[in-house]
This record gives sequence, structure tokens and C-alpha cells, in this order.
Amino acid sequence: MGKEMKKMSGMVVQYLIIAIIGIFLLYPIIWMFFATFKTNEEIFGSIKLLPSKFSLQYYIEGWKGRGNISYTQFFINTFKLVIPTVFLTVASCALVAYGFARFKFPGKKILFTVLIATLMLPNAVIIIPRYTLYNSFGWINSYLPFYVPALLACYPFFVFMLIQFMRGLPKELDQSAYIDGCGTLRTFVQILLPLMKPALFSAGLFQFLWTYNDYFNSLIFINSVSKYPISLALKLSLDSESVVVWGRMMAMSFVAVLPVMLLFFFAQKYFVEGIATTGIKG
Repeated sequence: MGKEMKKMSGMVVQYLIIAIIGIFLLYPIIWMFFATFKTNEEIFGSIKLLPSKFSLQYYIEGWKGRGNISYTQFFINTFKLVIPTVFLTVASCALVAYGFARFKFPGKKILFTVLIATLMLPNAVIIIPRYTLYNSFGWINSYLPFYVPALLACYPFFVFMLIQFMRGLPKELDQSAYIDGCGTLRTFVQILLPLMKPALFSAGLFQFLWTYNDYFNSLIFINSVSKYPISLALKLSLDSESVVVWGRMMAMSFVAVLPVMLLFFFAQKYFVEGIATTGIKG
């Protein structure tokens, strides 16, 4: 009985510590949510967490956006940019990873070395050549600078992550599929892809977060306000006012963060599983 009580008390202490850490980490989001109901005077003149009154005024005003473009259009633009980029990235990187993990071909080691070397290149080094190239193709002020690199598996981090995961899958699965009459592509689609679901979810979630939050590349490649994603729309709202209504700004910031939080909440099982297993090697 004494051991059970000690075990129970130890679990209570652990969960209490986890809850305290969780509240501490979530506090900025909680503060931002309550700030959406506060005036500028309340935000800067008081340290109280709760507002004096609750009203959806700032959400309604903020959603109208600027000019004739509301946040409905900005969110549509964001998902038109992000969702195809995510799906193209996952599909192309999985196919390239399959080639590196399962086949032997001339120059494989050299190409893999080049792949890993490109991980070391900072974005500041390649942004000018990329802009020059895309401008010559006439892709500026469109979403093609995001779609095409995703289609061509130009994200070596995801390729490497999927290679590591695929190395943990037994090659006997491929051999059994070949014996049953499956070809190379059918083996990949019907046998390996279902087993790669945790790693694919992790790659997709990472790419969603990075593309959704990407301010710099969106600013470089997109010039028209009507095509702005949410990251640029928030900055546009901040720059267009002489006196910033911070409650309205916080309201739109909270709405912008909400899809990311919901996605991570519902996909965290696959995300954690994919991260935990991508380091396994066969």
C-alpha cells in the first residue's frame, strides 16, 4: 500500500509540473487572446490579464482588411499557396527518398553528398539567383516560385528525413511484393507509402508551418496585395495605420495562429511518431 501511495504521489507531482510548464508556455497565446478584447490603454496601461469587457468589435473590424480585400481573401490566398506546396513537397520528396533508400545507381554517393551539402546553404545565399531565375521565367507575383521547387523535391531536409525513415523498413517487404508481381512504382505506392504515414505527416506538418509562417519569401516573390498570404496581410495592416489599434491587430494575429494550433493539436500523434522513428536505420 505504501509503494502504491508513493507511486501515485509521484505521478501527481509529475503531472502538476507538466501542467505548470504547459501554462507557462501557453501564456503568450492566452495573453494575445485576451488582448483582442482590450483597448490600447488597457494593453499598455495595465498588467491585468482579463479585459474590462468582452466584445467581438475588433474581430469584425479587423476581418474587413484593407481597401476592398478582406481577410477572407487573404486566407484563401494562404491556403492556395500552402496546401499545393505541402502536397507537392511530400509526394516529390517521398519519391526521391525511395530512389536513394532502395536502389543502387551510378553516382548515388556523390548525389547524396550534394543533397546533404545543400542543407548547409542559407537562404540569403540563394535568394538572389532564385529571384533572377524566376523573374526570367515570368514567375514573379505568382505562386510558382513555391510550387515548382516543391514539385522538384528541392527540400533536402525532407528528403533526408524520409530516407532515414525508409531505411528502417525491411527490404523483405519489397522483395515479397516483387515476387507477387508488383512493379517498382506499385510497391512504392501500395506497400511502402502506407508504412511511411508518420514520416509523411511530419514532413507535411513541417512544410505547412514553414510555408504558412514564411514572410521573407512571400515578400520577395509576391508583389500584388490581392495575392498576399496572411503573413504579409498582418504586416500590411500594421503599416497602413498612423495609430495602430493593437486590439484589432491581436485579433487578426490570433485568427492567423489558430489554424496552425488546430493542425498541430490534431496531428501531434503522427508528428511525434514520425520524429521518433526517422532516426532508425536498417
